Amino acid sequence: MNFIKITEVGARDGLQNEKQIVTTADKFKFINLLIESGLQNIEVTSFVKKEWVPQMGDSTELSDLIFQNRNRFPGVSFSCLTPNMTGYEAALKAGYKEVAVFTATSETFTKKNINRSIQESIDGFKQIFKRARQDGIRVRGYISTVIACPYEGKIQPEKTLEISKQLLDEGVYEISLGETIGVAVPIDIENLLNTLFKELPSSVFAGHFHDTYGMAIANVSKSLELGLRSFDSSSGGLGGCPYAKGASGNLATEDLVYFLEASGYETGINLSAVIDASKFIQECIGRSLNSRTFIARSNL
Repeated sequence: MNFIKITEVGARDGLQNEKQIVTTADKFKFINLLIESGLQNIEVTSFVKKEWVPQMGDSTELSDLIFQNRNRFPGVSFSCLTPNMTGYEAALKAGYKEVAVFTATSETFTKKNINRSIQESIDGFKQIFKRARQDGIRVRGYISTVIACPYEGKIQPEKTLEISKQLLDEGVYEISLGETIGVAVPIDIENLLNTLFKELPSSVFAGHFHDTYGMAIANVSKSLELGLRSFDSSSGGLGGCPYAKGASGNLATEDLVYFLEASGYETGINLSAVIDASKFIQECIGRSLNSRTFIARSNL
């Protein structure tokens, strides 16, 4: 299978830690530019308290803009992060057909991130899972720190397997494997995926790599070799982790598309159009983006 699914997370995961608040109108334009590139799976916002994540404080307003113009975006799947039932209800009211929930393999990381233990985080989502089944809403699960934690160090693959089974039992359709601090090398990814794929199908997983040490594309390559066919990425390499000192942004969508297309895979995404989206958001946030492909193509 040569087609690779890409989930664009720049508008949510990418922007959430940016100090410069992006206006709702500019976020909407950014999302439109991403859609024009051919991206079909876009995570656009998070329904969290504004005081927790100020950048996501306009989740309702942005969602209203998107769904008021829904007929302009045939075939595009929009999703949002819903950390609790209040967020889920808001997402349902806005018109989302897909939501995401998140946990981690590290007790310390989970406690610092959402002030819950791992099991408490999963138990807390059970009401969302139940309602989503009733409402016909798809749920995607994020598992952070699948390779290493900034507080606990190396994480054993079996921990990710254990949590994955719980999420799948609750009805999650896909699990995004978050290599949160970007320290993994291909042998780490091989050990993780071999452990997971012994008991679970590769089709229920996506790779979510950070590029702190420049290893994200190498880790994508190893994942492809082992059968993974779904990846998250962020336009321009936007993003980072506020709980992991020195962790740089997500794998850039430009770098991922360039690598995949040059390697003979299909993405359905126009690289030049993604770069246009990154140029726009770079102006909005007032700082330079670090995607290698973005920089190289911008200088042509």
